[in-house]
Amino acid sequence: MKTAKTAITTRNAKAAKLAKNISLFALLALFAFLDTSRLVVFGQQPQLPLGPNRNAGEAVTGAFEGWFYRPDGSISLLVGYFNRNLEQVIDIPVGPNNRIEPGGPDYGQPTHFLPRRQWGVFTIPVAKDFGDKKLTWTIVVNGQTTTIPLSLHQNYQVEPYEEKGMGNTPPTIRFDPAGPSFTGPPIGTAVSLTATVSEPLTLNAWVTDKPAKFTVNVPRPTGGGGGGAGRGRGARPDLSLTWALHRGPGDVKFDNAKPAIDKAADGKTTTTATFTAPGDYVLRAQANDTSGEGGGGFQCCWTNAHVKVTVKAAGTK
Repeated sequence: MKTAKTAITTRNAKAAKLAKNISLFALLALFAFLDTSRLVVFGQQPQLPLGPNRNAGEAVTGAFEGWFYRPDGSISLLVGYFNRNLEQVIDIPVGPNNRIEPGGPDYGQPTHFLPRRQWGVFTIPVAKDFGDKKLTWTIVVNGQTTTIPLSLHQNYQVEPYEEKGMGNTPPTIRFDPAGPSFTGPPIGTAVSLTATVSEPLTLNAWVTDKPAKFTVNVPRPTGGGGGGAGRGRGARPDLSLTWALHRGPGDVKFDNAKPAIDKAADGKTTTTATFTAPGDYVLRAQANDTSGEGGGGFQCCWTNAHVKVTVKAAGTK
């Protein structure tokens, strides 16, 4: 009888120790998640990454991709965002609810937020002596406030112009077949156009891409690189172009936001955009190669270019 009681006591002690270890592991995992999020959230409790996705009502947070040297040697911060909603498209004018500080609130950030992850949609040039200074991007929507830091932290330097492992480079976009080319992150305004409210504006672009310097015989990855986009779909296209609204006072309707690329015509693509209100807009043209959205999680290789459109009211000259 004594032996049986001793065995039971031993088993109970082992079970208690195991439960304690499991609780400790869970606590450490929670600390690791909180440490890696680098996101300050106020107000309504945000949805956890493993929680159920919702169509609307969730937060929008900026996403610091990193900082990089431009071809001329100057330095820029590369920034995207994550609209956690599956369907809700959100417009937040620059101001108290969409601000970058200090020195802002306007640093060229988007005011139109598409659902899910959008990579490297704008850049912020900084001085070489920026040093250990920081900017913060704050977004307030759906009762939730998120703030992210933007800095020149040594661990966040990225190489958006070439993926060193394979020697891959971003696609090239031209808005005139004989005009300047744009590759990599958006720098300034690529081209300026004019339009009239409710009248379709033709958008032409020529998109080309060079093969990577090195190749390996592996299956082509499926589409998408962020927010689960492309899961269960076929292989990524060799080359694609997507138009989106970056900022503006009204809505924009694209006849085809992903126009076909005519490789026989030097990569020409054509679509139209129709605007609902007068004012200044910025459209974003994004070219992707097989590396997909966000370079499959790396910061190369895709191209974003900003197109400014000044829209006049109907009936004005």
